[in-house]
Amino acid sequence: MSSSAHALRDHTTMLRRNLLHARRYPSLTLNILLTPIMLLLLFVYVFGDVMSAGLNGGTADRADYVAYLMPGILMLTVGGTALGIAVSVATDMTEGIIARFRTMAISRSSVLIGHVLGSVIQTLAALVLVLGIGFAIGFRADATPLEWLAAAGLVTLFSLAVTWIAVGIGLVSPNAEGASNTGMPLMLLPLLGSAFVPVDAMPSWFRWFAEYQPFTPVIETLRGLLLGTGIGTTNAVLALAWSLGLVVLGYLWSTARFKREPRR
Repeated sequence: MSSSAHALRDHTTMLRRNLLHARRYPSLTLNILLTPIMLLLLFVYVFGDVMSAGLNGGTADRADYVAYLMPGILMLTVGGTALGIAVSVATDMTEGIIARFRTMAISRSSVLIGHVLGSVIQTLAALVLVLGIGFAIGFRADATPLEWLAAAGLVTLFSLAVTWIAVGIGLVSPNAEGASNTGMPLMLLPLLGSAFVPVDAMPSWFRWFAEYQPFTPVIETLRGLLLGTGIGTTNAVLALAWSLGLVVLGYLWSTARFKREPRR
């Protein structure tokens, strides 16, 4: 068997390990999913009329706010699922399993690749669930099949980027609790962008950060694709630039950190 075939087999084995682990211990995934779902229901049914009135110049229309809110909730789900993988990687690093893997005749990269692919699959499954809840409470998209495909591609790419960053966070954290605390910006950044309100409504001193941080261009691009409101060249370019840049940064950071001796 060639070296590439060995590596592919090892990647598949590690992916299966992580998916089985997620199935056997679903509490972490469920806890992470509860946050975007609860926020979706809270902002739609408690604040929906007030928020939609602000968006529509005083006319309350909860359906409009559901449409505005969903892309932000989807990105909140991406950040939350990535936080879970940071905790999972930190747990592996501190419980000795990585030291065991290093003694085995397997591709070293397969350990990280398995975590990343498993996390992206879990993220996409979580997004389907959250999107289904959105449709159930009134979300309606105005997207062509091509726009849906573009939206799915962007979400998958950005999920990959955030996951690699989360893997790096897990590798540098001293324990699972540290990874959970260090990775909190992955959950907070969507809240500090245009997930719930337009950046134009924010104070001028904060607006620049909210507009150009990684999540906002992706959220705005998704809104344009799903709602037919127009994307804007700046948002599309920034969304792709952040996604590709974070993939490269996260990969280089994670692989460099993984080459060090594991903590015991």
